[in-house]
Amino acid sequence: MALHLQDFLLRARVLKLFRQALRVSRRAPSDSRDEIKRIVREELESNRSCRDRQRIRFLISDGLERLRRLDETLDMQGN
Repeated sequence: MALHLQDFLLRARVLKLFRQALRVSRRAPSDSRDEIKRIVREELESNRSCRDRQRIRFLISDGLERLRRLDETLDMQGN
């Protein structure tokens, strides 16, 4: 099945968000790291079958916002 350009671009954004989340999770305290990685993976897997482009865009925006908050929290903790 060939991907349309929009699908390809959305997929690239999802993968970029996933990689960013894994990078940020490395800064978390060691006792929280695995839990954060598990949550990130579960979120990705639970929406894997989503084909609605508008919903995917919403999920990316929500993920970016949640990642920003996690990053800020880790900054405040000095991690």
